[in-house]
Amino acid sequence: MKVTICIGSSCHLKGSRRVIERLQELVEQNGLQTKVEMGGRFCMGNCVHGVSVTVDDVLYSVSPDTVDDFFKDEILSKVS
Repeated sequence: MKVTICIGSSCHLKGSRRVIERLQELVEQNGLQTKVEMGGRFCMGNCVHGVSVTVDDVLYSVSPDTVDDFFKDEILSKVS
């Protein structure tokens, strides 16, 4: 599974760094390092709804407050 997080200026201001750090923690805590490939990308064209995150090219809007639920619903449930 490929997870890409926007690191453009708008998403950065909305907390992309915290989203990245938390997703990394959750991937490690759940032993998914070999199943989840994480990366960053500048501007995904969804600035109004950022932090933009794609999971296998499906676009989601995530915030530091929703990242745990996002991980559970969109990542953990699909790779376990």
